[in-house]
Amino acid sequence: MNSPERHSSDLRRVAGSTADAATQVVRATCPHDCPDTCAMLVTVKDGVAIKIQGAADHPFTDGSLCTKVSYYLERTYAPDRVLHPMRRVGKKGAGQFERITWDAALDEIAARLKKIAAVDPERILPLSYAGTMGMVQYASMDRRFFHQLGASLLDRTLCSSAGKYGIKATLGGSVGMDPERFEDSRLILIWGANPIVSNLHLWSRVQRAMRRGAKVIAIDPYRSLTAEKCTQHIALLPGTDGALALGMMHVIINEQRVDQDYVAQYTLGYAALVQRVADYPPEKVAQICGIDAQTIVQLARDYASTTPAAIRLNYGMQRHAGGGIAARTISCLPALTGAWRNPAGGIVLTTADFYSFDHATLERPDLLAGRTPRVINHAALGEALTVADPPVEMVIVYNNNPLAVCPDAAQLQAGFQREDLFTVVMDSFMTDTADYADIVLPATTQLEHFDIHKSYGHLYVMANNPAIAPVGESLPNSEVFRRLAARMGFDAPCFQDTDEDICRQALQSNRHTMQGIDWETVRERGWQRLTLPQAFAPFAQGGFPTPSGKCEFQSAWLAQQGIDALPFFNPPAESVDSNPQLAKKYPLAFLSPPQRNFLNSTFANLPRFRAAAEEPYLDLHSSDAAVRGIADGDAVRVFNDRGSLQLRARVNDRPRPGVVVALSVWWRKFARDGKNANELTSQRTADLGGAATYYDCLVEVERLKISPN
Repeated sequence: MNSPERHSSDLRRVAGSTADAATQVVRATCPHDCPDTCAMLVTVKDGVAIKIQGAADHPFTDGSLCTKVSYYLERTYAPDRVLHPMRRVGKKGAGQFERITWDAALDEIAARLKKIAAVDPERILPLSYAGTMGMVQYASMDRRFFHQLGASLLDRTLCSSAGKYGIKATLGGSVGMDPERFEDSRLILIWGANPIVSNLHLWSRVQRAMRRGAKVIAIDPYRSLTAEKCTQHIALLPGTDGALALGMMHVIINEQRVDQDYVAQYTLGYAALVQRVADYPPEKVAQICGIDAQTIVQLARDYASTTPAAIRLNYGMQRHAGGGIAARTISCLPALTGAWRNPAGGIVLTTADFYSFDHATLERPDLLAGRTPRVINHAALGEALTVADPPVEMVIVYNNNPLAVCPDAAQLQAGFQREDLFTVVMDSFMTDTADYADIVLPATTQLEHFDIHKSYGHLYVMANNPAIAPVGESLPNSEVFRRLAARMGFDAPCFQDTDEDICRQALQSNRHTMQGIDWETVRERGWQRLTLPQAFAPFAQGGFPTPSGKCEFQSAWLAQQGIDALPFFNPPAESVDSNPQLAKKYPLAFLSPPQRNFLNSTFANLPRFRAAAEEPYLDLHSSDAAVRGIADGDAVRVFNDRGSLQLRARVNDRPRPGVVVALSVWWRKFARDGKNANELTSQRTADLGGAATYYDCLVEVERLKISPN
C-alpha cells in the first residue's frame, strides 16, 4: 500500500519527455479556464524549466500559446510564490503570517475538521473552482474527501451553468460542432464571445475563414478586440440576445427560408415554434435590443442563405437573469436552417459532453453513504457565509480566489472577516482570499504535478506531466487531501490512489468516443483525439442526445420544471425596460468582461501583466460621458446600492450608449481603492442552472473632482 505521506507518483521522475538526461522536453497541458486547453512543451535543464512553448504537433494548439501562458515560467518561479505553510498572526485581511511545518498545519486543520464534523459536517464547505481544470487537481481526491466527511456540497455556478442548461434543453447536452471546422464556414456569428482574448485558437480558424471570403459578425454590446476585426458588429443591449434570436426565427419562417426536410425529420415542436415566434416581429425585437429592425432582417437572411453557417456562442451572453433561456433559444437556429448538415455548420458553446470521463470513480459520491448534505450556491457565497443556518464554520479554498471573483463583494468580505470562520487557503500566491486565511498551504503549479484534462473547446484528451520538482514545500491538491484523509482516519482504498491511478480511472469508459484512449499513451504523446471522424457533422442525421433524439424546439424537460417549453424572451432583471424605477437611479448597464492580460483573476498578480493592463479602467460611450462631464482620463466613481469603486475613465465609444465596461478581474489589493467590479454585481441567479448574473447590473457614474493616488 502506498504511503499517504509521500507524493502520489514520484514527481522527480519526468514522464512524457525527450532529449538527454540533463535537458528534457516534457509534455504538459495548460490547466486554466479557457476552451483552448493548449498542449505545451516544457524544456527542462538540470531540473529547472527554461522554456515553454505550444506543441506544434497538436492540431488545435498548432504550436502557439496565448501571451499569458507564454510567460508561465514567470508564474512558476515568481519571487512572491507561497513556498511553505503559514499560520495567521495578524488581523484577518492584514496578510500577516508566520511559517509553520506541514505537520503542524495539517494537524491543526484535521483537528478543526474533526471538532466541527462531530457536531455537523455540513458546517464545513469546500470552496474550489476552475483555477486549474484537470481531473486530478480539480475533481477527484478532494471530492472523495468531502463526500466521506459529509460536508456541504458546493454548486459551482459562477461561469457557465445557465448556458449549459440552456443548450441541454435544446440539443440534449454540452455538444456541438467541432471548433476545428470553423475555418471552413462561410458565415460565422461570434455571439457573446471575444475569442481574441479567451479562445485564441478558434480565432485563428475564423481568420482563415475570413481570408477565404467568409463573413464574420460579432454580436456584443461592446466593441471588443474581436468585434472590431469582424466584418460587422451588432451592438445590442445587454441581456437581449434571446430576443434577437426570436426575431431572426420570425424572419426565417415568414420568408420561407426554413430547411423543411431537416425540421420534419430531426426536430420536435416546429408548429408550436411557428406560433411563438409570430409574437417577435423585427420591429418589436428592434425596440427590445436597441438596434435597427433592418439589421435583424438582414442578419436572418444572411444566416439562412449562407452555407455552411456557424455560431460560436460563449458565456458572456448568459450571465444575466434570462441567460439560460437565451442560450436555449439561440441554439434552435441551426436546426431551423439545416446548418447541422455540414461539418462547418451548427453551433458550439462547449464540447465537454463529447467526453465521457468516469466521474463516479473520480469523485466517489457513494462515500456519502446515503447522506444528502445541503447544497450551497457559489454565486450566493456571500449569503452563505453570513446568514446560512446552520452557519458555515470552516472553508477550504483551492483553485479559487472568491474574494476577487464572486459577486457582491461587500457581503462576501463580511463573511470572510468572521472570527468564528476558520479558513484554509491552498494557493501558489497570497491572493485577496489568502489574506483572510487562518492557514495558507503552498500549492504546486501545473509544471509540478500530474493531471489529465478534457476540453470545452476541442476534442482531445490531454495529459500533464510534471516537468520539475515542486518549488519550495508546495504540494499538489491531491496530495494534501490524501494526507488529511489519513489524519481523519479515512481508510477507504480510494484514498491511497496515486495521481496516475486517478488519471487511469478518468479514462474508464465504455462510450465509443473514449475507445482506444489510455493513460500511458496520452502521457507519452501528450494528447489523443476522441474517437470521432476528423471532419464530422454530429447531427447531420439527427441523433441529438435529447429524450426524443431530436432538436427540441419544444422541451418537456423544461415544462417539468414549470418553465415555458418553447423559446421566449426572458429579460434581464436590471434594465431600463424591466426595472424602470431602478434605472432612474442607475441608468447605465455595467459589464465586466475578461481583461486580455488576465484569466479571470489568474495572472493578475504578475508585474508583467499588471503593467500591460496599466490600471483598472471604465470604458464609456462619448454621449454618456458628455452628460456627466467626464473626459478621457478622469477618475470616476461607479456605484449602485451594493457598493462603489473608483476607476480611470476611457471615453472611446467601445461600449454602445447606455453601457459601461470595466475589464476584469483585478485583484482588490492592486486596485486604487482596494475594490474591483464585484463590488457592484449581485448574488441574483439566472433562470437555469443557478448561474451567476454578473452582467445583469445597473450603475451610475460620476466624475471625481480630485483624482485619487
